[in-house]
Amino acid sequence: MTHHQAVAPASPASASYGRASAKEDALQYLTFLLGDEVFAMDIRSVREIIQHGAMTVVPLMPEFVRGVINLRGAVVPVIDLQSRFGRPVAQPGKKTCVIIFDVGPEGDRVELGLLVDAVSEVVDIAPSQIEPPPQFGTSIAREYIHGLGKVGASFIVILEPEKALNIDDMAALAAQGHRV
Repeated sequence: MTHHQAVAPASPASASYGRASAKEDALQYLTFLLGDEVFAMDIRSVREIIQHGAMTVVPLMPEFVRGVINLRGAVVPVIDLQSRFGRPVAQPGKKTCVIIFDVGPEGDRVELGLLVDAVSEVVDIAPSQIEPPPQFGTSIAREYIHGLGKVGASFIVILEPEKALNIDDMAALAAQGHRV
């Protein structure tokens, strides 16, 4: 295993364009890129961001499980989010990194790594600025999307990691030797 250098998420102060009004408590979301699309996830589930490095490939895993890394003695599976969404396997580049986050029910949470093209910044989005998932027009299963966050003049797809990265669903695919 190679040594992974931790990269701190952008400071909340750098997310000025996503600020909510003072009377409404905004939630913080880590934004990241998959290709040229911007996605976000609740910052409270993010543990750290590390540079992409060598992984150990595990045989008979679905294509979206790129391998495992050794993170301070813990085995952490790394999920290729592009592939998990049924897209072509991600091709790592200079800005590719792994977001380490917790997923699963309270008391039974596990760490997963999420392979993304680049991490952008932390933005504040008020609950009133989040629209429900669209009924059509997205290549991602609707249940994987928490909502669309309005940030400035654009929308950011906010993922629902408990659904998109459901451990039981992924384990069932692995048990079948299924390749997405």
